[in-house]
Formats: sequence, C-alpha cells, structure tokens
Amino acid sequence: MARPRPGQLPTLDRRSVLKVLLAGAGLAAVPGLAACGSGGSTAADPNTVTFGSNGSDAKPKQAYQAVLDAFAKQSGGLKAKPNVQDHQAFQQNINSYLQGTPDDVFTWFAGYRMQFFANKNLLSPIDDVWDKIGANFPQAVKDLSKNPQDGHYYFVPIYNYPWGVFYRKSLFQEKGYTVPKTFDDFINLAKKMQGDGLSPFVQGFGGGESWMLLGTFDYLNMRTNGYQFHMDLMHGKESWSDKKVKDVMDSWKRMLPYYQAGASSKKWEDASAALVNKTGGMMVIGMFVGQSFTNQADYEDLDFFAFPEINSQYGTDAVEAPMDGFLLSKNPKNPDGAKKLLEYLGSAEAENTYLSIDSSNLAVNDKADTSKYGTLQKKAVQFVADAKQLSQFGDRDSDPGFIQNVVEPAFAQFVQNPNTSDSLLTQIQSQKSQYFQS
Repeated sequence: MARPRPGQLPTLDRRSVLKVLLAGAGLAAVPGLAACGSGGSTAADPNTVTFGSNGSDAKPKQAYQAVLDAFAKQSGGLKAKPNVQDHQAFQQNINSYLQGTPDDVFTWFAGYRMQFFANKNLLSPIDDVWDKIGANFPQAVKDLSKNPQDGHYYFVPIYNYPWGVFYRKSLFQEKGYTVPKTFDDFINLAKKMQGDGLSPFVQGFGGGESWMLLGTFDYLNMRTNGYQFHMDLMHGKESWSDKKVKDVMDSWKRMLPYYQAGASSKKWEDASAALVNKTGGMMVIGMFVGQSFTNQADYEDLDFFAFPEINSQYGTDAVEAPMDGFLLSKNPKNPDGAKKLLEYLGSAEAENTYLSIDSSNLAVNDKADTSKYGTLQKKAVQFVADAKQLSQFGDRDSDPGFIQNVVEPAFAQFVQNPNTSDSLLTQIQSQKSQYFQS
C-alpha cells in the first residue's frame, strides 16, 4: 500500500498523535511455495543482510533503497541487499515465504498480523534491538511492536498513514462543492458530481486488489455501529448476519450507483488517475494515493476529509491508520548483521531518509524531523491526533485468511451485484468458524 499529507497546522505532541493506536490484523496460510524469493546464498556473506520488501511501487522502492544506501555508508562495510516483490504477491505468499528460506529482514505490518507469525514461531524476537531503540518511540507504538502472548518484541516500525476521503481542492472550488459532514450530505454531493459529468466515487479493486474495498466497509461499520462493534466483528465475536451489518451494507448500496465505471477491472493506481485529472470527485483511500500525484502543484491541491458521520452516537471518532515496519525471520543467515540493520531502521535518521522521498506517510519515531512536513502531512497528523480510536485496517484487524478468502470475494461480488448482500453475509458467517473458534 502507499500514503500522503494536508493543512497548515500547529506543532503537535507526537505522543498524543499515537496514544490511541491499537493493535491490528492477522494472517492465514497461502497454499504452495512462495514466489517472493529468499535470502539465498548471498545472505551467508557476513557483510550482507538480505532485505525482503513489498515496496514495489516507485516511491516506496526508491525510499527503501535510499535507506539501505544510508545504512551501508555508516555500517562499517555491512550492506543490505533488497529483494523487492510485488506488494500484493508478497502479502499473498507470506506464509509459505516464511516457511521456506526468507530474507533476513523483511517488511510487514504491526499488531495482530505480526503476532500471528510470532505465535507460529516463524519470527525471531528482537528485545535486544529494542533495548537500543526503545527511547525513540511512544508507548502506543511499543505496544503494537510487541507480542502480548510471550511479551517479546518482534517489530520495528517506520511509519503510519490514515485513510480518508481524498479530493482536489481546486475541483471543489470550481464546482462550488462543500465537504460533506453527514452520510446524506455525502450521497447528495455524489449525485451532484454525477450530474456534472464526474465519476463521484473513484474506485479500483481489480488485479487482485479487492482489499481496497475493506477501507470503505471499515468506515461504514465504525460510523454506523461504532469502533468496538467493528473490532468485535473483525475478531469473530459478532455475527456477520446481524442486522447491524446488514445496515452497513444498505448504506454501501447507496454509494454504488456513483462508483467509477470499470472499478472491478482497475487497480487503485489506475483508478486514481481520475482524481489526478479531475474527472473523478472523491476517493476512499489511504495517504498513499499521493504517490499518484507526480506533479507538485497537483499534489499540493490534494486534500481529504473524514468519512462522514452516519450515527451521531459515534460521529467521526474512529480513524483507520495502519502502521508498517520490519520483522526478523526465524533463522536469518546473518543474524548479527540483520539486527544492526533493524537498529538502524529504528533510528530517526532512517525515518527521515525514507520520508524525504515518500512523503505520503507520517513518522512514528519521536525523534524524527517533522519540520519539513507539507500541509497534507500536517493535516494528517492532526487527523490522527484527534481520533478517539484507531483501527489498523480490515485485513490487519482480523485473520487475513478469513478476510482474503471469504470477505474480500464476497465484497467484490456485492459491489457488482448489490442484491446479493444478505446471502453473502450469511455465507461469510457460515465460513467464519473455519478461522475463529467460538
């Protein structure tokens, strides 16, 4: 995935920004051998650490390379060799990748999704790394980096990024649109945009990217039923056939007539071109959409607003803000070198280097330099700081096998055939027991 930044805001306390971060997601097995490559013989070289990366998009790829180059310059002869894989393929093959010959260090996600592999004994604990980097991070980030089952640290974070509804400021000004506060306002705005010849809701979930639909569902559910119900649903504690979930799908149905044509065949990168060229009005996505804006003036025209209120009891309290970082494989070929790399990745220098290239994210290191944040990043910092609850994302707050194999296909079918919603929810509920014990 990827990320962005908004509005001129005062300096903020970073600890307050992250104090409401909560744990996210899990993972399930993907059959067959991974296509994601491995550390191979190069990792046996005492001067080389292999680095598995899902940062295949242009900006993350460039940013990670800059970080690895900076590491090599200060490491006394140690270098990191990247193994960059397609983002979606890396995620889908991660289980078999880790059971094969994975790279020494690799990119992954915080919270439940890290804990899943730690509990499967597929990772190495890095408490000694955290002894050296712990002072750089607030407690909420530390909590997301630790496995509560055994009390050990496994994860080194680098950034987080919120999801919102992104749009072009100049388009809204030209058309006289105002930012919607309620869901009814949201739908009325979409109707007006459609009348103006625009694609109101820019969307792409083709090419294996049905995960893109999760962001919309997460917000609809948290806005309708509140954060706690959403998390309980994600953890298998609530029924998918409950009327509360049916209400969510009914709200989603109201959005579908305004979806971009051909959404099921577009990846988000392709779909977002409509936002860039102003043929589309709004897009529910993470800050990484900023990577599509290669022209600086266009990027500075990018803005976002909170997914609108549906139930006044919950308002817009909850915000989706995933956190990414790094893990150490179970049997690294170069364990000492790998830990030195992780120590560097946990430094403010590494975070500053990364964000200087891929500015569509927010620093999580207390000592990182935020003085050069643009208006979008500043607005995003405030957005996260104001949240009363933070989710990690659908496939990070739940068992991803369940999400990937059951929920995502059902959502993709629903978007193309909304009348199937009740039967699809029944189907999801009937398959839930394969992943969650009652």
